[in-house]
Amino acid sequence: MRTLHGRKYLVLGLLAAAQAGAQDLGPWPQHSMDRPKAPIIDPGPPPSDAIVLFNGHDLSNWRNADSADKPALWKVENGYIEVAPHTGNIATKQVFGDCQLHIEWATPAKVEGEGQERGNSGVFMAGKYEIQVLDSYDNPTYADGQAASMFGQYPPLVNASRKPGEWQTYDVIWHGPRFDANGKLTRPARITVFHNGVLVQDNVTLSGPTAFKKRPPYTNDPVKMPLALQDHEFPVRFRNIWIRELAN
Repeated sequence: MRTLHGRKYLVLGLLAAAQAGAQDLGPWPQHSMDRPKAPIIDPGPPPSDAIVLFNGHDLSNWRNADSADKPALWKVENGYIEVAPHTGNIATKQVFGDCQLHIEWATPAKVEGEGQERGNSGVFMAGKYEIQVLDSYDNPTYADGQAASMFGQYPPLVNASRKPGEWQTYDVIWHGPRFDANGKLTRPARITVFHNGVLVQDNVTLSGPTAFKKRPPYTNDPVKMPLALQDHEFPVRFRNIWIRELAN
């Protein structure tokens, strides 16, 4: 039943995200044969219109998050990336706006530490808005810091964590912030997240970028920004990372 419920929530959440994307009914009469048809894709996985960010072999699509001139130094083996502690966050060389993201991750199988000191990492949309990665299987911590939380803002609706060492998935619909010509915020960021197929963030509106114990305001950033993964000094692994750009 858990799998069936997960699929149900996945469909409902994707519908909510689509509605939030302000799709237009357009000028065509209902059921008009002249209305443009949806492009045909192979659903994969990954979908044929997705950009594969990690091919299982190298970090050619990634760089050090602090400098475009520095390479990503995380370990690559057996089809996954593993955080190399103290080498820094990594970010995509390519930049993205509104998107659908799929990413798989696993915390260390050997349990060490507790709370935030156990398999900690993060996925940063637009490099600034963190979906927390954490071993949250039988590991109490503050609600807005557990796995699948929007760190410091929204706890997940449920804890759908698998056991340490097991592969887990995030499927994300991201609509980034928008600003006018004077740098004034006209649309805050919104995000929908599925953790292991279960809806955990339901088109929530973010207060601004992620920060620890504070709520910084939005800054006037470009529409397209890199995706980033966090080096929190734990050997967390990632694989099967792909992204689909959505109409901005």
